[in-house]
Amino acid sequence: MTRLIGLVTLIGLAGCTSDTLDLYAPDWERIGVERGDRDLVHPDMIPSPKAEQPIQLPDLSSGEQADVSLEQAVMMALSRNRDLSVAQLNPVAAGAFELIERGVYDAELFAEASIGKEESIEVARSTGDQFPVDADTSSIEAGIRQSTPTGTDVELNITQDRDISNRSPEQQSARVGLTVTQSLLRGLRPSVNLAAIRQAELETDASYYELRGFIEALVAETEAAYWQYALSKRRIEIFERSLEVAILQSNQIEQRIEVGDLAPAERAAILSEVALREQSLIDANAALHASKLRLLRLVDAPLSHKGFSTTALDAPSGELPPELEDTDSRVKLALQSRPDLNEARLRLEQSRLETIRTRDGLLPRLELFATLGKTGFDDTFAGSFEDLDSDTYDFALGIRFSQALGRNDARGRDALALASRDQALLAIGNLEQLIELDVLLADNEARRARDQIRASRITRELQEKTAQAEQERFSVGSSTALLVAQAQRDLLDAQIAEVEAAVAYRLALIQAHLAEGTLLERRGIVADVPMNRP
Repeated sequence: MTRLIGLVTLIGLAGCTSDTLDLYAPDWERIGVERGDRDLVHPDMIPSPKAEQPIQLPDLSSGEQADVSLEQAVMMALSRNRDLSVAQLNPVAAGAFELIERGVYDAELFAEASIGKEESIEVARSTGDQFPVDADTSSIEAGIRQSTPTGTDVELNITQDRDISNRSPEQQSARVGLTVTQSLLRGLRPSVNLAAIRQAELETDASYYELRGFIEALVAETEAAYWQYALSKRRIEIFERSLEVAILQSNQIEQRIEVGDLAPAERAAILSEVALREQSLIDANAALHASKLRLLRLVDAPLSHKGFSTTALDAPSGELPPELEDTDSRVKLALQSRPDLNEARLRLEQSRLETIRTRDGLLPRLELFATLGKTGFDDTFAGSFEDLDSDTYDFALGIRFSQALGRNDARGRDALALASRDQALLAIGNLEQLIELDVLLADNEARRARDQIRASRITRELQEKTAQAEQERFSVGSSTALLVAQAQRDLLDAQIAEVEAAVAYRLALIQAHLAEGTLLERRGIVADVPMNRP
C-alpha cells in the first residue's frame, strides 16, 4: 500500500544543531486527536534521534525571565505554533482521500442468508379440491467480487438453497458461479480508471507543497516579528538616552536663567523638547508591547508573559553586508523552488487527468458479460455440494449497452474540465511572471536597504557633529536653546533612522529569500516534499 504521508524533519538552524522535529506530524496530544485516529500516520513518520547538542528551548509557562535568541524563537514557532498544528492535518486528510480512491479496486467479500415460510391454500387441478400448503425455504450466498483498472468486474459466488414442502419432497441445491463483465468503450483504459487515484496522489503531493509554503511564511513572519521587537527595544533605549540629555540640558538652562545668563524666554524651547521626548517614549513603549504580543502569539507563549525578552539588537557596524547574488540566477532558482508554483504545476496535472476522465465519459457504455455456473441437486446439504461433479452447468453470454440521449451532462463536464485545464495553464504563466516580479522587487528593496545603512550612518555622524557644534555655540552665547533643541531632535531622528536601516535590511533579506523559495534551506531547516511512490 502506498504510504499515506511522508516524513519531513526539521534538522538544526543556521550556525547551530537542534532537536529533530517532524514538521508534517501534528502534536496529536496537544490538539486533542484521539489515539485511534493516529492510524492515518505512516510508521515512517517516527521522529529521528535527537542531535547531540540540541537547542534548549526556554520554558515560558512559568513566566520567569527568558532571553530568547532568534534561533530559539524560530524553533518554538515550528514546534508550537497553533496555526501550523492546524495546517499539518491537511496532508493527513489528503492522504486519507488517496486511500479512499484506492479502495475502489479493493476486493469485496459478501454474504447473504435468508429463511422463508409459506402457509397457503391451493386448488388441485385434477379434482378441483382445496388443500393446505406448508413450505419452508432457506438460502445462503457468499462470494467475492472485485473491479480492476482494466475495466473488468469479476464476481465468484457460492449459493445453497433448501426447499421443504408438503407438495414435494425436500430438495437442496448448491451452485458455484463466476461472472465476468468487461467494459468495451467507457471505462476500458487503465489510464482512465486510475486517473482518480493519480489525482488523489497529486492532491497529497500538492498539500505538502502548500504546507511547505506555510512553514516558509511562518519562519519569515517569526523572524520579522523578532526583529521588529528588537528594534522597538532599541528605539526605547535611544529615546530614553535622548530624554536624559534633554532633561540635563533643561537643568543647565534653568540654572543659567536663574543667574541671569539667559533670558527666561529660552525656557520654553527646552521644556517643549523634553515633552516631545516623553511623548515619543510613550509611543515607543506601546509599540514594544504590541510587537511583543505578536511574537508571543507566533511562538505560542502566554500573552501575559512578563519576563519574555529577545537578544539585544547589536549596534550597526561600520561594514556593509555583502550584496545579493546575481538576480537572473535567483529568478531561475525561484522558478524551481517556490512551493506555490510547484503546487500550481501539480494542479495543472490534476486538471489534465480530469480531461481524460471527462473525454471517456462522452463514450457510450458497452459491456460484454459472461456467466458460468455449476449446480448440484440432492435432498441433503452435503449431497448438493457432492453433486457439483455432475454434468449440469449453466452458461450465459451477453452484451449491454446504454447511452444518454443528448449527452449534455457529459459534454458539460468535458467542457468544464478543458476550461479548468486551460485556466490552470494560464495561471502558471501568470504566477511565473509574478514570482519574477517578487524576486526583482525584493532584490530592489534589499539593495535600497543596504545603501541606506551606509547613508544613515554618515547622516548620524554628521548630525552628532552638528549637535555638538550647536551646543558649543550655545555655551558661548552665539546660539539659542531652540536651535540646540532642533539639532538634538535631528540627531535623534538620525539615530533612529540608522537602527531602522539595519533592521530594514534584515527584513528585506527575509523577503528576498522568501521570494526565491530558499528561506528554509538558508536557515538550515530541512522540509523536503516526499514524492517517492512505488
